Amino acid sequence: MKRLTILLAAAAGLAISAGAALADTTIKMVEVITSPPRTEFLKKQLAEFEQANPGVKVELVSLPWGQAFEKFLTMVQAGDTPDVVEMPERWMGLYANNGQLEDLGPYMATWPDAKTLGERAKQFGSTVNNTQFMIPYGYYVNALFWNKKLFKQAGLDRPPATLDEFVEFSKKISAIPGKYGYCLRGGPGAFNGMHMFMNIADGKGGYFTDDGTSTINDEGSVKGLQMLADMYKNGLAPKDAVSWGFNETVTGFYSGTCAMLNQDPDALLGIADKMSADDFAVAPLPVGPSGKSYPTLGYAGWAMFANSQHKEEAWKLMATLLSPKDNLEWAKEVGVIPIHNGADQDAHFKTEQFKGWFTELSDSSKYEMVTPPTHLENLGNFVDQVAIKNFQEVLLGQKPAKDVADEWAAFLTKEQQAWLAKNKK
Repeated sequence: MKRLTILLAAAAGLAISAGAALADTTIKMVEVITSPPRTEFLKKQLAEFEQANPGVKVELVSLPWGQAFEKFLTMVQAGDTPDVVEMPERWMGLYANNGQLEDLGPYMATWPDAKTLGERAKQFGSTVNNTQFMIPYGYYVNALFWNKKLFKQAGLDRPPATLDEFVEFSKKISAIPGKYGYCLRGGPGAFNGMHMFMNIADGKGGYFTDDGTSTINDEGSVKGLQMLADMYKNGLAPKDAVSWGFNETVTGFYSGTCAMLNQDPDALLGIADKMSADDFAVAPLPVGPSGKSYPTLGYAGWAMFANSQHKEEAWKLMATLLSPKDNLEWAKEVGVIPIHNGADQDAHFKTEQFKGWFTELSDSSKYEMVTPPTHLENLGNFVDQVAIKNFQEVLLGQKPAKDVADEWAAFLTKEQQAWLAKNKK
């Protein structure tokens, strides 16, 4: 009898253990703007979350950024949707307009950390149907890195203040054997920086007129696109820059191959690791003929899929990653401007290296931030696929800048006017 009691007790214990194992919740999470150090840091934050939430596990899927748009779209079309996804701003229109993203408004209403969340995070995460489908984890603002050593070698002692100086200084630096003035980005992720120079040359920010007509083929915009093509053709950027993405441009800068790079704070991570702080600086972007500049303000964040079977746990994970503490650590690690009010007072952001970005953010009379039209459903495919191919054709002299700008304008105008018609009030 005693033996039977022991066996029954053991069986009961096994049943309890099995029940506990079955009770474990696995949250599937996809990251898309990947790099090895970034992924490792995210894994560290996820491990801390799991430790603080026994019974909840996070399965992380890391997609290579160069193919992330099509790979994630394929996953979703196959029904392989995650609970939480890293959402670049330009993808939001596609998934939100198709009813695939969860409205985060009700979750934020009871979120204690919402009280310190900056207004930009609320604004930028709700560009589709005025619904909070995403919460940004930080902002990518373009500014100009410049190599002080190469500038000095070319007889220059300051960064360019205007577009004309940008080209002129590039020529002087490119006269140095084996050196180039500009780390041009012609491959993955090139569109925002390229369009930024088009806006600067045009003297206008944004994408559309009030009636939804695209301004991307304005005379000034075409001049900006042609300027980049001429710089490439005339050897002011490396020949293989036609296919360069983020990593290649950053490497080109810190290796001393090219002297100028327009980039976001995430580039500072790799550059500061490879260069002395005395050898480079970050300046505001040059202004155009209008006396103004139009830095691109991009962003990405966390979103929840509406068909998640674990919404409570998924939100708990998002709330943890977006908390002031975790977000500040994340911003320092991945190189973004943090989302909570007061974070800019942290000592990390008060260095000379961040001066260019904060100058742009603080002087709205001279620097007008431009954000992508994230409400457009087909923006992701246009920015990450079509426009890159066309830009490379312009750089290689296969298509005239005007023809390509006209094609882009026709596409964007059609998309915007269709959206305006659908959202008439």
